[in-house]
Amino acid sequence: MKEATFLKELKELDLLQQTLAILEWDSQTGMPEEGSEYRGETTGYLSGLYFEKKIGSKMKDAIEYFDQHPEELSEVGQAALKLVKEEYELNHAVPNELMVTFSAATSKAHGAWQKARKENDFAFFKEALAENIRLTKELIPYWKKEEKNDYDVLLNQYEPGMTTAILDEVFAEVRKGIMAIRQELNERGTKPNTDFLSRTMTKAQQKRFITKVVTDLGYDFSRGRLDDTIHPFATGINHRDVRITTRWNEQDFMMAIFGIIHEAGHGMYEQNIDEKYEYTPVHEGASMGIHESQSLFNEIIIGSNRSFWQKQYPFFQECAEGTFDDIAFDDFYRSLKKSQASLIRIEADSLTYPLHIIIRYEIEKMIFNEGATVEQLPEIWNSKYEEYLGIRPSDDLTGILQDVHWSGSSFGYFPSYALGYMYAAQLYHAMKKELAVDTILSSDDYSPIKQWLTKNIHQYGASRKPNQLIQDATGEALNPQYLLDYMKKIYFDVYQVNR
Repeated sequence: MKEATFLKELKELDLLQQTLAILEWDSQTGMPEEGSEYRGETTGYLSGLYFEKKIGSKMKDAIEYFDQHPEELSEVGQAALKLVKEEYELNHAVPNELMVTFSAATSKAHGAWQKARKENDFAFFKEALAENIRLTKELIPYWKKEEKNDYDVLLNQYEPGMTTAILDEVFAEVRKGIMAIRQELNERGTKPNTDFLSRTMTKAQQKRFITKVVTDLGYDFSRGRLDDTIHPFATGINHRDVRITTRWNEQDFMMAIFGIIHEAGHGMYEQNIDEKYEYTPVHEGASMGIHESQSLFNEIIIGSNRSFWQKQYPFFQECAEGTFDDIAFDDFYRSLKKSQASLIRIEADSLTYPLHIIIRYEIEKMIFNEGATVEQLPEIWNSKYEEYLGIRPSDDLTGILQDVHWSGSSFGYFPSYALGYMYAAQLYHAMKKELAVDTILSSDDYSPIKQWLTKNIHQYGASRKPNQLIQDATGEALNPQYLLDYMKKIYFDVYQVNR
Protein backbone atom coordinates (compact mmCIF):
# COMPACT_ATOMS: atom_id res chain seq x y z
CA MET A 1 0.00 0.00 0.00
CA LYS A 2 1.26 3.48 -0.87
CA GLU A 3 1.10 6.35 1.58
CA ALA A 4 -1.00 8.32 -0.92
CA THR A 5 -3.69 5.61 -0.78
CA PHE A 6 -3.69 5.70 3.02
CA LEU A 7 -3.94 9.50 3.10
CA LYS A 8 -6.76 9.43 0.52
CA GLU A 9 -8.74 7.14 2.81
CA LEU A 10 -8.11 9.50 5.72
CA LYS A 11 -9.28 12.46 3.64
CA GLU A 12 -12.56 10.70 2.85
CA LEU A 13 -13.02 10.08 6.57
CA ASP A 14 -12.28 13.71 7.30
CA LEU A 15 -14.81 14.90 4.71
CA LEU A 16 -17.48 12.78 6.39
CA GLN A 17 -16.48 14.21 9.76
CA GLN A 18 -16.71 17.75 8.38
CA THR A 19 -20.23 17.00 7.12
CA LEU A 20 -21.28 15.70 10.53
CA ALA A 21 -19.75 18.77 12.20
CA ILE A 22 -21.77 21.12 9.99
CA LEU A 23 -24.95 19.17 10.74
CA GLU A 24 -24.23 19.34 14.49
CA TRP A 25 -23.52 23.08 14.29
CA ASP A 26 -26.78 23.59 12.41
CA SER A 27 -28.77 21.51 14.89
CA GLN A 28 -27.64 23.81 17.70
CA THR A 29 -27.94 27.15 15.89
CA GLY A 30 -30.72 27.12 13.32
CA MET A 31 -32.52 23.82 12.88
CA PRO A 32 -36.27 23.94 13.59
CA GLU A 33 -37.31 22.08 16.74
CA GLU A 34 -39.48 19.66 14.76
CA GLY A 35 -36.50 18.63 12.61
CA SER A 36 -34.80 16.78 15.45
CA GLU A 37 -36.04 13.28 14.60
CA TYR A 38 -35.14 13.53 10.91
CA ARG A 39 -31.76 15.04 11.75
CA GLY A 40 -31.13 12.13 14.09
CA GLU A 41 -31.78 9.71 11.23
CA THR A 42 -29.44 11.64 8.91
CA THR A 43 -26.58 11.88 11.39
CA GLY A 44 -27.08 8.27 12.40
CA TYR A 45 -26.73 7.17 8.77
CA LEU A 46 -23.63 9.29 8.12
CA SER A 47 -22.10 8.28 11.44
CA GLY A 48 -22.56 4.68 10.42
CA LEU A 49 -20.67 5.27 7.17
CA TYR A 50 -17.95 7.12 9.07
CA PHE A 51 -17.64 4.38 11.66
CA GLU A 52 -17.53 1.63 8.99
CA LYS A 53 -14.64 3.38 7.25
CA LYS A 54 -12.72 3.91 10.49
CA ILE A 55 -12.75 0.22 11.34
CA GLY A 56 -13.11 -1.19 7.82
CA SER A 57 -10.84 -3.52 5.87
CA LYS A 58 -8.92 -0.69 4.17
CA MET A 59 -7.93 0.77 7.53
CA LYS A 60 -7.04 -2.64 8.89
CA ASP A 61 -4.89 -3.36 5.83
CA ALA A 62 -3.14 0.01 6.15
CA ILE A 63 -2.33 -0.56 9.80
CA GLU A 64 -0.95 -4.04 9.15
CA TYR A 65 1.10 -2.92 6.15
CA PHE A 66 2.66 0.20 7.65
CA ASP A 67 3.39 -1.58 10.93
CA GLN A 68 5.73 -3.69 8.82
CA HIS A 69 6.95 -0.84 6.56
CA PRO A 70 7.05 2.34 8.73
CA GLU A 71 9.89 3.76 6.63
CA GLU A 72 7.42 4.29 3.78
CA LEU A 73 5.50 6.88 5.75
CA SER A 74 6.29 10.60 6.01
CA GLU A 75 6.23 12.41 9.34
CA VAL A 76 2.56 13.28 8.77
CA GLY A 77 1.72 9.71 7.78
CA GLN A 78 3.41 8.32 10.89
CA ALA A 79 1.58 10.72 13.18
CA ALA A 80 -1.73 9.88 11.49
CA LEU A 81 -1.09 6.13 11.65
CA LYS A 82 -0.52 6.28 15.39
CA LEU A 83 -3.92 7.92 15.95
CA VAL A 84 -5.66 5.64 13.45
CA LYS A 85 -4.30 2.58 15.28
CA GLU A 86 -5.54 3.89 18.62
CA GLU A 87 -8.99 4.54 17.18
CA TYR A 88 -9.09 1.16 15.45
CA GLU A 89 -8.07 -0.72 18.57
CA LEU A 90 -10.72 1.18 20.53
CA ASN A 91 -13.64 0.63 18.16
CA HIS A 92 -13.02 -2.24 15.75
CA ALA A 93 -14.97 -4.70 17.92
CA VAL A 94 -17.97 -2.40 18.36
CA PRO A 95 -20.98 -3.50 16.25
CA ASN A 96 -21.80 -0.92 13.59
CA GLU A 97 -25.50 -1.13 14.48
CA LEU A 98 -24.70 -0.08 18.04
CA MET A 99 -22.78 3.00 16.89
CA VAL A 100 -25.59 4.00 14.52
CA THR A 101 -28.12 3.64 17.35
CA PHE A 102 -25.83 5.59 19.68
CA SER A 103 -25.43 8.47 17.21
CA ALA A 104 -29.15 8.68 16.48
CA ALA A 105 -29.94 8.62 20.21
CA THR A 106 -27.63 11.54 20.98
CA SER A 107 -29.11 13.60 18.16
CA LYS A 108 -32.62 12.89 19.43
CA ALA A 109 -31.55 13.59 23.02
CA HIS A 110 -30.42 17.09 22.08
CA GLY A 111 -33.97 17.93 20.99
CA ALA A 112 -35.33 16.43 24.22
CA TRP A 113 -32.88 18.52 26.25
CA GLN A 114 -33.96 21.68 24.44
CA LYS A 115 -37.62 20.83 25.10
CA ALA A 116 -36.89 20.14 28.78
CA ARG A 117 -35.13 23.49 29.12
CA LYS A 118 -38.03 25.25 27.45
CA GLU A 119 -40.47 23.62 29.85
CA ASN A 120 -38.07 23.83 32.83
CA ASP A 121 -38.81 20.17 33.53
CA PHE A 122 -36.26 17.35 33.70
CA ALA A 123 -39.03 14.84 32.95
CA PHE A 124 -38.88 15.78 29.24
CA PHE A 125 -35.18 14.79 29.14
CA LYS A 126 -35.16 11.85 31.54
CA GLU A 127 -35.96 9.10 29.03
CA ALA A 128 -33.43 10.34 26.44
CA LEU A 129 -30.72 10.70 29.09
CA ALA A 130 -31.41 7.19 30.36
CA GLU A 131 -31.01 5.87 26.81
CA ASN A 132 -27.71 7.74 26.37
CA ILE A 133 -26.41 6.27 29.62
CA ARG A 134 -27.63 2.77 28.70
CA LEU A 135 -25.92 2.87 25.29
CA THR A 136 -22.72 4.28 26.79
CA LYS A 137 -22.66 1.47 29.33
CA GLU A 138 -23.19 -0.99 26.47
CA LEU A 139 -20.19 0.49 24.64
CA ILE A 140 -17.80 0.53 27.61
CA PRO A 141 -16.93 -3.21 27.51
CA TYR A 142 -15.85 -2.80 23.86
CA TRP A 143 -13.73 0.25 24.72
CA LYS A 144 -12.22 -1.09 27.92
CA LYS A 145 -8.53 -2.05 27.77
CA GLU A 146 -6.52 -1.76 30.97
CA GLU A 147 -8.64 0.80 32.79
CA LYS A 148 -9.50 -0.05 36.39
CA ASN A 149 -13.13 1.09 36.28
CA ASP A 150 -15.81 2.06 33.78
CA TYR A 151 -15.51 5.81 34.31
CA ASP A 152 -11.77 5.64 33.61
CA VAL A 153 -12.71 4.31 30.16
CA LEU A 154 -14.73 7.45 29.50
CA LEU A 155 -12.07 9.79 30.89
CA ASN A 156 -9.52 8.26 28.55
CA GLN A 157 -11.68 9.19 25.54
CA TYR A 158 -11.15 12.89 26.26
CA GLU A 159 -7.85 12.98 28.18
CA PRO A 160 -5.56 10.06 27.28
CA GLY A 161 -3.98 8.51 30.36
CA MET A 162 -6.28 10.26 32.85
CA THR A 163 -7.80 8.21 35.68
CA THR A 164 -10.13 8.68 38.63
CA ALA A 165 -7.17 7.94 40.93
CA ILE A 166 -5.28 10.95 39.55
CA LEU A 167 -8.33 13.22 39.51
CA ASP A 168 -9.45 12.29 43.01
CA GLU A 169 -6.08 13.43 44.34
CA VAL A 170 -5.80 16.56 42.18
CA PHE A 171 -9.39 17.65 42.74
CA ALA A 172 -9.05 17.17 46.49
CA GLU A 173 -6.05 19.54 46.46
CA VAL A 174 -7.85 22.08 44.27
CA ARG A 175 -11.04 21.96 46.32
CA LYS A 176 -9.13 22.42 49.59
CA GLY A 177 -7.16 25.33 48.10
CA ILE A 178 -10.25 27.09 46.76
CA MET A 179 -12.07 26.70 50.08
CA ALA A 180 -9.08 28.26 51.88
CA ILE A 181 -8.99 31.23 49.48
CA ARG A 182 -12.75 31.76 49.81
CA GLN A 183 -12.47 31.70 53.60
CA GLU A 184 -9.65 34.27 53.47
CA LEU A 185 -11.73 36.55 51.22
CA ASN A 186 -14.74 36.27 53.53
CA GLU A 187 -12.71 37.02 56.66
CA ARG A 188 -10.27 39.69 55.45
CA GLY A 189 -11.42 40.83 52.02
CA THR A 190 -13.29 43.91 50.85
CA LYS A 191 -16.00 42.99 48.36
CA PRO A 192 -16.01 44.93 45.11
CA ASN A 193 -19.08 46.92 44.16
CA THR A 194 -21.02 45.27 41.31
CA ASP A 195 -24.22 47.36 41.30
CA PHE A 196 -23.50 48.73 37.83
CA LEU A 197 -22.89 45.37 36.13
CA SER A 198 -26.61 44.93 35.41
CA ARG A 199 -26.81 48.14 33.41
CA THR A 200 -28.16 47.59 29.92
CA MET A 201 -25.61 47.02 27.18
CA THR A 202 -27.31 46.04 23.95
CA LYS A 203 -26.36 43.00 21.93
CA ALA A 204 -25.10 45.28 19.15
CA GLN A 205 -22.90 47.23 21.59
CA GLN A 206 -21.49 44.04 23.11
CA LYS A 207 -20.89 42.53 19.68
CA ARG A 208 -18.98 45.60 18.48
CA PHE A 209 -16.70 45.41 21.50
CA ILE A 210 -16.04 41.70 21.63
CA THR A 211 -15.58 41.22 17.89
CA LYS A 212 -12.63 43.61 17.96
CA VAL A 213 -11.23 42.12 21.17
CA VAL A 214 -11.13 38.52 19.96
CA THR A 215 -9.76 39.68 16.61
CA ASP A 216 -6.95 41.43 18.52
CA LEU A 217 -6.37 38.23 20.50
CA GLY A 218 -5.92 36.32 17.25
CA TYR A 219 -9.25 34.78 16.22
CA ASP A 220 -9.52 35.08 12.43
CA PHE A 221 -13.07 35.95 11.31
CA SER A 222 -12.15 35.35 7.67
CA ARG A 223 -11.94 31.68 8.71
CA GLY A 224 -14.67 31.79 11.33
CA ARG A 225 -18.03 33.21 12.34
CA LEU A 226 -20.09 34.02 15.44
CA ASP A 227 -23.64 32.74 15.90
CA ASP A 228 -26.26 32.52 18.65
CA THR A 229 -27.12 29.34 20.54
CA ILE A 230 -28.50 28.10 23.86
CA HIS A 231 -25.17 26.70 25.04
CA PRO A 232 -21.96 28.31 23.69
CA PHE A 233 -19.54 26.08 21.78
CA ALA A 234 -16.86 26.08 19.09
CA THR A 235 -16.84 23.82 16.05
CA GLY A 236 -13.70 23.22 14.02
CA ILE A 237 -15.02 21.99 10.69
CA ASN A 238 -11.63 22.50 9.06
CA HIS A 239 -8.80 24.93 9.68
CA ARG A 240 -10.40 27.50 7.37
CA ASP A 241 -13.87 27.11 8.89
CA VAL A 242 -13.81 27.30 12.68
CA ARG A 243 -17.10 28.61 14.10
CA ILE A 244 -17.95 29.95 17.55
CA THR A 245 -21.29 30.65 19.23
CA THR A 246 -22.62 32.50 22.24
CA ARG A 247 -25.75 33.58 24.07
CA TRP A 248 -26.45 37.20 24.95
CA ASN A 249 -27.91 38.96 27.97
CA GLU A 250 -28.32 42.72 27.72
CA GLN A 251 -28.43 43.03 31.53
CA ASP A 252 -25.29 40.91 31.98
CA PHE A 253 -22.64 41.79 29.41
CA MET A 254 -20.13 39.46 31.08
CA MET A 255 -21.98 36.34 29.90
CA ALA A 256 -21.40 36.87 26.19
CA ILE A 257 -18.14 38.81 26.39
CA PHE A 258 -16.29 36.24 28.48
CA GLY A 259 -18.08 33.39 26.71
CA ILE A 260 -16.87 34.61 23.30
CA ILE A 261 -13.33 35.16 24.60
CA HIS A 262 -13.47 31.53 25.79
CA GLU A 263 -14.78 30.07 22.53
CA ALA A 264 -12.33 32.17 20.51
CA GLY A 265 -9.54 30.39 22.41
CA HIS A 266 -10.85 27.08 21.08
CA GLY A 267 -11.11 28.64 17.64
CA MET A 268 -7.57 30.03 17.64
CA TYR A 269 -6.22 26.61 18.56
CA GLU A 270 -7.92 24.93 15.60
CA GLN A 271 -7.06 27.76 13.20
CA ASN A 272 -3.35 27.49 14.03
CA ILE A 273 -2.69 23.75 13.83
CA ASP A 274 -0.02 23.15 11.19
CA GLU A 275 -1.71 22.84 7.79
CA LYS A 276 0.48 19.89 6.88
CA TYR A 277 -1.84 17.77 9.04
CA GLU A 278 -5.06 18.73 7.22
CA TYR A 279 -7.42 15.91 6.22
CA THR A 280 -5.91 13.63 8.87
CA PRO A 281 -6.92 12.94 12.49
CA VAL A 282 -3.81 14.87 13.57
CA HIS A 283 -5.52 18.12 12.58
CA GLU A 284 -7.43 18.46 15.84
CA GLY A 285 -6.68 19.17 19.49
CA ALA A 286 -4.39 16.91 21.49
CA SER A 287 -7.14 16.33 24.06
CA MET A 288 -10.15 18.11 25.46
CA GLY A 289 -8.07 19.21 28.46
CA ILE A 290 -5.51 20.84 26.17
CA HIS A 291 -8.35 22.35 24.12
CA GLU A 292 -9.89 23.80 27.28
CA SER A 293 -6.48 25.11 28.34
CA GLN A 294 -6.52 27.35 25.27
CA SER A 295 -10.04 28.64 25.79
CA LEU A 296 -9.46 29.17 29.51
CA PHE A 297 -6.12 30.84 28.89
CA ASN A 298 -8.10 33.41 26.88
CA GLU A 299 -11.00 33.68 29.28
CA ILE A 300 -9.35 33.38 32.68
CA ILE A 301 -5.67 34.22 32.31
CA ILE A 302 -6.04 37.09 29.83
CA GLY A 303 -9.59 37.89 30.95
CA SER A 304 -8.43 38.36 34.57
CA ASN A 305 -5.45 40.52 33.66
CA ARG A 306 -5.54 44.10 34.91
CA SER A 307 -3.32 45.38 32.09
CA PHE A 308 -5.59 43.80 29.49
CA TRP A 309 -8.68 45.51 30.86
CA GLN A 310 -6.92 48.83 31.43
CA LYS A 311 -6.11 48.82 27.72
CA GLN A 312 -9.61 47.73 26.64
CA TYR A 313 -11.75 49.77 29.04
CA PRO A 314 -11.85 53.03 27.04
CA PHE A 315 -13.07 51.09 23.99
CA PHE A 316 -15.58 49.23 26.17
CA GLN A 317 -16.93 52.59 27.42
CA GLU A 318 -17.10 53.84 23.84
CA CYS A 319 -19.07 50.76 22.71
CA ALA A 320 -21.44 51.11 25.68
CA GLU A 321 -22.19 54.66 24.48
CA GLY A 322 -22.00 56.40 27.86
CA THR A 323 -23.52 53.70 30.06
CA PHE A 324 -20.30 53.17 32.04
CA ASP A 325 -18.68 56.60 31.68
CA ASP A 326 -19.17 57.33 35.40
CA ILE A 327 -17.42 54.10 36.50
CA ALA A 328 -13.71 54.41 37.30
CA PHE A 329 -11.47 51.73 35.82
CA ASP A 330 -10.40 50.28 39.17
CA ASP A 331 -14.03 49.83 40.24
CA PHE A 332 -14.90 48.27 36.89
CA TYR A 333 -11.97 45.83 36.97
CA ARG A 334 -12.60 44.76 40.56
CA SER A 335 -16.28 44.13 39.75
CA LEU A 336 -15.31 41.61 37.06
CA LYS A 337 -13.61 39.42 39.65
CA LYS A 338 -16.24 39.38 42.36
CA SER A 339 -16.52 35.85 43.75
CA GLN A 340 -19.80 34.44 44.96
CA ALA A 341 -21.55 31.09 44.90
CA SER A 342 -23.67 30.65 41.77
CA LEU A 343 -25.80 27.91 40.29
CA ILE A 344 -24.83 28.17 36.60
CA ARG A 345 -21.43 26.77 35.60
CA ILE A 346 -20.83 29.01 32.58
CA GLU A 347 -21.70 32.09 34.65
CA ALA A 348 -19.50 31.12 37.60
CA ASP A 349 -16.58 33.30 38.63
CA SER A 350 -13.09 31.98 38.01
CA LEU A 351 -12.51 31.11 41.69
CA THR A 352 -15.58 28.92 42.22
CA TYR A 353 -15.68 27.51 38.67
CA PRO A 354 -13.63 24.36 39.45
CA LEU A 355 -16.15 23.42 42.16
CA HIS A 356 -18.84 23.19 39.47
CA ILE A 357 -16.62 20.75 37.57
CA ILE A 358 -15.85 18.66 40.64
CA ILE A 359 -19.60 18.29 41.27
CA ARG A 360 -20.19 17.00 37.74
CA TYR A 361 -17.18 14.70 37.95
CA GLU A 362 -18.47 13.13 41.15
CA ILE A 363 -21.97 12.67 39.70
CA GLU A 364 -20.64 11.00 36.56
CA LYS A 365 -18.52 8.67 38.70
CA MET A 366 -21.68 7.79 40.61
CA ILE A 367 -23.54 7.00 37.38
CA PHE A 368 -20.90 4.73 35.86
CA ASN A 369 -19.05 3.31 38.86
CA GLU A 370 -21.73 3.24 41.53
CA GLY A 371 -25.00 2.69 39.66
CA ALA A 372 -26.78 5.96 40.40
CA THR A 373 -30.09 6.01 38.49
CA VAL A 374 -31.44 8.79 36.27
CA GLU A 375 -34.32 9.30 38.71
CA GLN A 376 -31.83 10.08 41.50
CA LEU A 377 -29.78 12.60 39.53
CA PRO A 378 -31.72 15.85 40.17
CA GLU A 379 -31.60 15.32 43.95
CA ILE A 380 -27.92 14.30 43.87
CA TRP A 381 -27.16 17.41 41.81
CA ASN A 382 -29.05 19.77 44.11
CA SER A 383 -27.54 18.27 47.27
CA LYS A 384 -23.99 18.59 45.99
CA TYR A 385 -24.53 22.26 45.12
CA GLU A 386 -25.78 22.83 48.64
CA GLU A 387 -22.79 21.00 50.10
CA TYR A 388 -20.02 22.57 47.97
CA LEU A 389 -21.38 26.05 47.25
CA GLY A 390 -23.97 26.59 49.96
CA ILE A 391 -26.82 27.19 47.50
CA ARG A 392 -29.51 24.87 46.18
CA PRO A 393 -31.18 25.02 42.73
CA SER A 394 -34.87 25.88 42.94
CA ASP A 395 -35.68 24.41 39.52
CA ASP A 396 -34.25 22.13 36.82
CA LEU A 397 -33.19 24.97 34.52
CA THR A 398 -30.70 26.30 37.06
CA GLY A 399 -29.87 22.74 38.09
CA ILE A 400 -29.45 19.55 36.13
CA LEU A 401 -30.64 20.90 32.75
CA GLN A 402 -28.04 23.65 32.39
CA ASP A 403 -25.37 21.73 30.43
CA VAL A 404 -25.63 20.33 26.91
CA HIS A 405 -22.97 17.63 27.40
CA TRP A 406 -25.13 14.74 28.61
CA SER A 407 -27.49 15.14 25.66
CA GLY A 408 -24.50 14.33 23.44
CA SER A 409 -23.34 11.47 25.71
CA SER A 410 -20.14 13.39 26.46
CA PHE A 411 -19.67 11.59 29.75
CA GLY A 412 -16.10 12.07 30.97
CA TYR A 413 -15.75 15.48 29.29
CA PHE A 414 -16.36 17.76 32.27
CA PRO A 415 -13.01 17.10 34.03
CA SER A 416 -11.34 18.54 30.91
CA TYR A 417 -12.48 22.02 31.98
CA ALA A 418 -10.68 21.80 35.31
CA LEU A 419 -7.63 20.15 33.74
CA GLY A 420 -7.62 22.90 31.13
CA TYR A 421 -7.73 25.53 33.86
CA MET A 422 -4.71 23.94 35.56
CA TYR A 423 -2.84 23.58 32.26
CA ALA A 424 -3.59 27.24 31.42
CA ALA A 425 -2.14 28.52 34.72
CA GLN A 426 0.96 26.35 34.26
CA LEU A 427 1.43 27.57 30.67
CA TYR A 428 1.10 31.16 31.87
CA HIS A 429 3.79 30.56 34.49
CA ALA A 430 6.12 29.25 31.76
CA MET A 431 5.19 32.01 29.30
CA LYS A 432 6.12 34.73 31.79
CA LYS A 433 9.70 33.43 31.81
CA GLU A 434 9.98 34.37 28.13
CA LEU A 435 7.48 37.20 27.61
CA ALA A 436 6.57 40.41 29.44
CA VAL A 437 2.89 39.47 29.35
CA ASP A 438 1.55 42.55 31.15
CA THR A 439 3.47 44.85 28.82
CA ILE A 440 2.14 43.01 25.76
CA LEU A 441 -1.45 43.23 27.04
CA SER A 442 -0.97 46.97 27.57
CA SER A 443 0.07 47.39 23.93
CA ASP A 444 -1.69 47.37 20.56
CA ASP A 445 -0.09 44.06 19.55
CA TYR A 446 -1.04 40.86 21.36
CA SER A 447 0.51 38.62 18.71
CA PRO A 448 3.55 37.48 20.78
CA ILE A 449 1.15 35.65 23.13
CA LYS A 450 -0.59 33.81 20.29
CA GLN A 451 2.77 33.05 18.69
CA TRP A 452 4.05 31.51 21.95
CA LEU A 453 0.95 29.35 22.26
CA THR A 454 1.15 28.33 18.60
CA LYS A 455 4.82 27.42 18.97
CA ASN A 456 4.28 25.37 22.13
CA ILE A 457 0.74 24.00 21.73
CA HIS A 458 -1.29 24.87 18.63
CA GLN A 459 0.98 23.78 15.79
CA TYR A 460 1.26 20.17 16.96
CA GLY A 461 -2.44 19.34 16.80
CA ALA A 462 -2.89 15.76 18.03
CA SER A 463 0.64 14.68 17.07
CA ARG A 464 1.68 14.88 20.74
CA LYS A 465 -0.11 13.63 23.84
CA PRO A 466 -1.23 16.16 26.47
CA ASN A 467 1.33 15.12 29.07
CA GLN A 468 4.13 15.54 26.51
CA LEU A 469 2.88 18.97 25.41
CA ILE A 470 2.72 20.24 29.00
CA GLN A 471 6.10 18.71 29.89
CA ASP A 472 7.76 20.22 26.79
CA ALA A 473 6.13 23.65 27.18
CA THR A 474 6.60 24.07 30.93
CA GLY A 475 9.39 21.69 31.90
CA GLU A 476 7.26 19.68 34.33
CA ALA A 477 4.17 17.50 34.59
CA LEU A 478 0.73 18.81 35.60
CA ASN A 479 1.00 20.80 38.81
CA PRO A 480 -2.27 22.20 40.27
CA GLN A 481 -0.38 24.56 42.59
CA TYR A 482 0.11 27.07 39.76
CA LEU A 483 -3.66 27.45 39.49
CA LEU A 484 -4.10 27.99 43.22
CA ASP A 485 -1.22 30.48 43.30
CA TYR A 486 -2.71 32.36 40.34
CA MET A 487 -6.19 32.57 41.87
CA LYS A 488 -4.76 33.70 45.18
CA LYS A 489 -2.81 36.49 43.46
CA ILE A 490 -5.79 37.73 41.45
CA TYR A 491 -8.41 37.55 44.20
CA PHE A 492 -6.24 38.83 47.04
CA ASP A 493 -5.50 41.86 44.85
CA VAL A 494 -9.14 42.45 43.91
CA TYR A 495 -10.35 41.95 47.49
CA GLN A 496 -7.46 44.03 48.86
CA VAL A 497 -6.49 41.28 51.30
CA ASN A 498 -2.86 42.36 51.55
CA ARG A 499 -3.41 46.10 51.73
